[in-house]
Amino acid sequence: MNAPAPDIVTRRIYEPATPDDGSRVLIMRLWPRGIRKERVSVWLKELGPVPELLRAYLDETITWEQYVPRYLAGLERPEAQAAIAEVRRRAAEGRVTLLCGCPDQARCHRTLLRTYLLDSARGATPRPRRSADKPRRRRPRPRHAGRRRA
Repeated sequence: MNAPAPDIVTRRIYEPATPDDGSRVLIMRLWPRGIRKERVSVWLKELGPVPELLRAYLDETITWEQYVPRYLAGLERPEAQAAIAEVRRRAAEGRVTLLCGCPDQARCHRTLLRTYLLDSARGATPRPRRSADKPRRRRPRPRHAGRRRA
């Protein structure tokens, strides 16, 4: 018999809390401005992107497609795995709301983390998801050395 999937949702930290949020888990490296500690159940900063990765993305040194696998690889660090275990423990008790300050949910690590947690709960290997607003690029076909085009 399979265990029910964990109830994990995401929300921006600046949105008002609701009674059905359950355990509110802040997953940012730095505490957000203007937010009182009472609005958060637990702060797991190890689930935020490492500072170098976040800086590279915000400075547009790397693209979202480059950011995603690097963030997911960072979740394998022992500190991050301990924080993931805490989220899983809380999810076993009820709903967990992952909180971050990013305005765009589609390009935020809170969505990547939610997918990672849900995929790993199903026993699937978490994989980066392609952003829906970016079309898939086709790779150029290799030219054969022996052929010439007329």
